[in-house]
Amino acid sequence: METATRRQALKRIAAASALIVTPRVGQTADYSNLATDKFLGKVKELAVVEDSKVFTEGPAWGNNALYFTNVHAEKILKWDGRQLSVYRENSNKANGMHFDPQGNLWACEGGAGRVTRTDWKTGKITVMADKFNGFPLAAPNDLCFDFKQRCFFSSRPGVDDPTQGNVNAVYRLDPDGTLYQVLTWPEIHMPNGLVTSPDGKRLFLIEAHPDAEHHRDIRSYDITADGKLINEKIMIDFYPGRSGDGMAIDAKGNLYVAAGLHATRKTSETLDTKPGIHVISPKGKILAFRETPEDTITNCTFGGKNRKTLFVTCGTKLLEIPTRIPGKPIR
Repeated sequence: METATRRQALKRIAAASALIVTPRVGQTADYSNLATDKFLGKVKELAVVEDSKVFTEGPAWGNNALYFTNVHAEKILKWDGRQLSVYRENSNKANGMHFDPQGNLWACEGGAGRVTRTDWKTGKITVMADKFNGFPLAAPNDLCFDFKQRCFFSSRPGVDDPTQGNVNAVYRLDPDGTLYQVLTWPEIHMPNGLVTSPDGKRLFLIEAHPDAEHHRDIRSYDITADGKLINEKIMIDFYPGRSGDGMAIDAKGNLYVAAGLHATRKTSETLDTKPGIHVISPKGKILAFRETPEDTITNCTFGGKNRKTLFVTCGTKLLEIPTRIPGKPIR
């Protein structure tokens, strides 16, 4: 496991005290001249989650069903096309999830500070990552895989001082179990949803910090053969509105981003970002938009027949939106 040196830690502390704010060079959200019907059908409500606490997240399509999380109730739910059921209790506040090509379910268990893999055939849960540099992970949030089946995942909220714990970061978990921090605070502020391009050689990351003068944008990185992230670009800037939360990607490389609010909350986020699904081109232009019915829209994934259905977690509701372009194949 890679270990940060004391010199690197001190550099990060110094940078954090100055707070790095990347200049806003990406396109801002522009809702004019959209071609929504060329990308998205109408929004349909599939199910309403009823529980003592409801915060839906982490949709993942696999084994002919849709799985998603109720974070606060610590449950993973299953939608089989007809009815809603509980797939797993005591999920440790699981958030983002992803099926691998073998049909196993990976989950970011934020409450336990770990990433797990559930074997589809046996149900055995294996801890894939739970610490770095001798410290527990800050809550893992979302995950995806690249062209070499390396897992990238976001982790937050962490500490500011890397000598006292793990900071907000994006990690890379290699197939041999080695874990690396590849992006860290304060260069990034609040990493959230992430996906890789259809060829698995480009990583897209949502920055979603609710405080003023922090990143609320989508960034892209080229993934090198040895797993480094280079050539950072800011694709689109949602500031001062609410940034994206989770996202999915279609077979042509367009992003489908869950972002925005119907009403302000106790943050500096404004209503400049409309609440719903934003289809964003690889160059950062909004191509389409569909509004969703309630706060808070959190995430989406492709699934269903031919992967041409976008499943959306939104407040208490599970939604679906037909798409003209299929989602990228599971990687």
